[in-house]
Amino acid sequence: MALVTREPEKDILLTGDQSYQSLDAQIGDVVLNQKIHQRRWMMIVGVAFLFVNILLVSIAYLVYQGIGIWGNNQPVAWAFDIINFVWWIGIGHAGTLISAILLLLRQQWRNSINRFAEAMTLFAVMCAGLFPLLHTGRPWVAYWLFPYPNILGMWPQFRSPLIWDVFAVTTYITVSALFWFVGLIPDFATLRDRVKKVWLKKLFGVLAMGWTGSVKHWHRYEAAYLILAGLSTPLVLSVHSIVSLDFAVSIVPGWNVTIFPPYFVAGAVFAGFAMVLTLAIPIRKWYHLEDLITDKHLDWCAKIMLATGLIVFYGYIMEVFYAWYSGNPYELYLISNRFAGPYALLFWSLWICNGLAVQPLWSKKVRNNTTALLIISGFVSVGMWLERFVIIPMSLHRDYMPSAWGMYYPTWWDFGMFAGTIGFFVFMMFLFIRFVPMINIFEMKDLLHRTGDVDHRNGKAKVKVGSPAPSMGGKGGE
Repeated sequence: MALVTREPEKDILLTGDQSYQSLDAQIGDVVLNQKIHQRRWMMIVGVAFLFVNILLVSIAYLVYQGIGIWGNNQPVAWAFDIINFVWWIGIGHAGTLISAILLLLRQQWRNSINRFAEAMTLFAVMCAGLFPLLHTGRPWVAYWLFPYPNILGMWPQFRSPLIWDVFAVTTYITVSALFWFVGLIPDFATLRDRVKKVWLKKLFGVLAMGWTGSVKHWHRYEAAYLILAGLSTPLVLSVHSIVSLDFAVSIVPGWNVTIFPPYFVAGAVFAGFAMVLTLAIPIRKWYHLEDLITDKHLDWCAKIMLATGLIVFYGYIMEVFYAWYSGNPYELYLISNRFAGPYALLFWSLWICNGLAVQPLWSKKVRNNTTALLIISGFVSVGMWLERFVIIPMSLHRDYMPSAWGMYYPTWWDFGMFAGTIGFFVFMMFLFIRFVPMINIFEMKDLLHRTGDVDHRNGKAKVKVGSPAPSMGGKGGE
């Protein structure tokens, strides 16, 4: 006899009078029925496309003129470019955690949000990759970073964490893209079967790769999906750990500390879930998806954001502690410079955004208030960007030799390129929403099957959905 475990009574993952057909319609029609997209979609995409053009102009002028148009100087050789690189890489981490780790842990609440979290990962890593690529000054020879036989006799310096970054980020985006596409194959088949236009049917048929829904196809699909999830899981920890080693292996005060890898990973998940909430809350309202992305999903995202936020805040406190405990005059000066130096306002804003702003999440009322969650998520996104500013320019502008001290002032081109990547990210996300199912159709059907008593003759739940969802742990005793 199978042992079926159930989650707590209030863990409702699917609400409303649902059936397999209603799930197909509610999710698939966002793609197939273009009238669903209101004028708001056009306005957002139009504004985002304007910023994409700003990005293109910034890149063109940068390639023409050189990176001197940025505010980078000596001693602040790393500035907005590396700040934005680390920030964007961090934002992408929530998608991998939701998709891979929660899949392996058999957490069904991931089903409603994993698809656009995975898309968010891809587009965030695209934005991140632009900055170090352009910071090399000669992006057209970036392939020199890879080990390949050449007549120049050059070989990458594998002892440099910057080379580790190249392999970590390229592996990350490759596995993430494969994971995202494989998960889309059954849904492309659903759209193929629902669409009326012949050319669209052929297009979705090609994307579905001949999917028929047979037992053999499902067996191969689940095997491939689990393998990709297993490959993605260590990337959640390794990618941002390797990014943190860009700083931790140096001798710059404030950087050469062993706490950086777990501190960076927690910060990445923290920023990623803030961005998930920033996207999920308005999207579920605009497309009336409250039955699929329930308050419980937002509540769990907020809890993870609170937990990782506390880890990050602990890291901030530890930075102050080990500077004091070490007695190192350079570390002590770094902390005093952060507290009362020329960039002190940004430092204290960081503590407010990432330390104090998340504390209301202890309250269930706040976690159930979408407006409060949206505001807190905005604070976290700003705070995580400020954290990178505090770590990079604030540590570099005053280090060991007072004669080498300097100030860093970003230029309009710095701001233009950063704003341009935000525009590119929003532009790509809203194109994704319009042309690809933003919620995993077949996983929601599986959730319906596990949640309600379904009449398989018509694919409709015999009882109204909204009862506690059973865990994926019990599958007929398998």
